[in-house]
Amino acid sequence: MITREFGKTGLRVSALGFGAGHIGSQSMDDAYAGTLLNRLVDRGVTLIDTARGYGLSEERIGRHLSWRRKDFVLSTKVGYGIPGHADWTFGCIVAGVEEALRLMRTDRIDIVHLHSCPKTILEAGEVIAALEKCRNEGKILSAAYSGENEALDFAVETGRFDSVECSVNLCDQRSLSGAVARASERGMGVIAKRPVANAPWRFAERPAGDYSEEYWHRWKTMAIDPRGIGWNELALRFTAYSNGVASCIVGTTSLDHIEENIRALDQGPLDAPLYDSIRDAFRRWDREWTGQV
Repeated sequence: MITREFGKTGLRVSALGFGAGHIGSQSMDDAYAGTLLNRLVDRGVTLIDTARGYGLSEERIGRHLSWRRKDFVLSTKVGYGIPGHADWTFGCIVAGVEEALRLMRTDRIDIVHLHSCPKTILEAGEVIAALEKCRNEGKILSAAYSGENEALDFAVETGRFDSVECSVNLCDQRSLSGAVARASERGMGVIAKRPVANAPWRFAERPAGDYSEEYWHRWKTMAIDPRGIGWNELALRFTAYSNGVASCIVGTTSLDHIEENIRALDQGPLDAPLYDSIRDAFRRWDREWTGQV
């Protein structure tokens, strides 16, 4: 597995990370969740990204991976859902970090994001100060922001965050020449979410109401020629090897999919003409195609 420096944090992350939303489902067998998590780390997928809002995810990570805490980089997201605290307040952020520490059975979380925090709240500064307090106390290493568009741009420009997470894929490229590029220049770590664009190629027609509906429209409009490469592989290699991206996180419940993703990254970057054609197609057809939250 390729590993990369994560900005100036001192962390090193796998180029392929795991988005742990799926393991938060109550319908997933707990023992299987443990097998999945440990197999990931065994295979070198050593960035595990979760969130307060991902159901049982944090609890399961603590139960099944705390025994090997030094083997992986742990990332979560806070800002809401803490009893006794209003969302997006100083107290909610601090209490959210404390609860995540407890659930994941660790004394430090490597990366903690403000999870899609609105720009107006970021501008007030209270929630950023709360993250900084946790960082100063050694409870977190990287104070981070996860989100899109104007709020993401603001977070990068403040100079108060160590890293960011945002959507980067074939159908969501604006951040590559914007926030991702500026974050990289500032020495910030960058995690790319939705690297396979929610796989819109699964659908013959625009999937109304599905999470990938907007991406399906963009994908069809761009009419990219994959030049014989499977869509999942093409998308993953496009994102993982884009400038500024340290790691791209993929969520799955399948051990076979994990192996497929690893094999895809083993193929290396797309050749320059193909990569450039994908970038050109997005620029040509971009009609206010903003980052998808």
